[in-house]
Amino acid sequence: MPAVAQGSELGRLQEMSLDGARLAYLEAGPAEAEPVLLLHGYPSNHRIWRHQVEALSGSHRVYAPDLLGWGASEQPLGLQFDYDTEVERLGRLLDGLGLERVNLIAHDYGGFLSLGFCQRHPERVARLALLNTRAQGSFVPRWYALFGGLCLIGRLPLLRSLAAALPLAAFHRRALAPLERKGVVDRELIESYLAPMRTRPGRRWLLHFFGEYGIAPRPELRDRLAEIGCPTAIVWGRRDQYIALETPLELAREIPGAELTLIDEAGHFVPEERPERVNRALLELLGR
Repeated sequence: MPAVAQGSELGRLQEMSLDGARLAYLEAGPAEAEPVLLLHGYPSNHRIWRHQVEALSGSHRVYAPDLLGWGASEQPLGLQFDYDTEVERLGRLLDGLGLERVNLIAHDYGGFLSLGFCQRHPERVARLALLNTRAQGSFVPRWYALFGGLCLIGRLPLLRSLAAALPLAAFHRRALAPLERKGVVDRELIESYLAPMRTRPGRRWLLHFFGEYGIAPRPELRDRLAEIGCPTAIVWGRRDQYIALETPLELAREIPGAELTLIDEAGHFVPEERPERVNRALLELLGR
């Protein structure tokens, strides 16, 4: 049985062991209902799905984990975080939750992993939704350079040690400040997203993560888009400053039967910025 972790405004978090590290997750909805797995991106945690958990848990069993390194989950320096390991770790996450097959809904980094998982393990994905994610590509040049710099720092021991003293949370807070000014998130929620960066061990883990993160596009993901056979939704905020609009257009064009929802008034953090429109698109997908 999973242990009870800390609380959330969405309910009690559970704990499980994943690759020997502690992973926290939210579980909501009828126990016998069809399962939905919500995967957050960078630099958030399960709470980015707070509007979706409420909307989906009436008809589905919803699981929303804090990926390793984020939220209430452990920050294990001894584990690998390269792409192939992370994709296969999703399968072990499903195994740990006792789920053979799920509806997979994912944002940002979670979508990057989910695309590869769906291609490698199609039998385990009933439906797929990708929300503002680099997916088969990468970032626009400005952010490609910034994240690429973090990857380089993470791979060089001396630079990694020096960078662990930098105020990384403050840098990220500036990027999230427009969401707070719009009332999309509040200060406490931003702090929960950035809390792993507030400590030196947390910053060390973040740089360890970037040291194994690959910034370049993965052509094998693009080459296999046409193989995706499950019902798929691409839900996208048009004002995304990190990822070019060609990414969702290509996903919708190449994945057979994929339905594209472009939301004019939203940017990268679309589950929080326009939750009603996102929820409608997700419920339509789950009804297919």
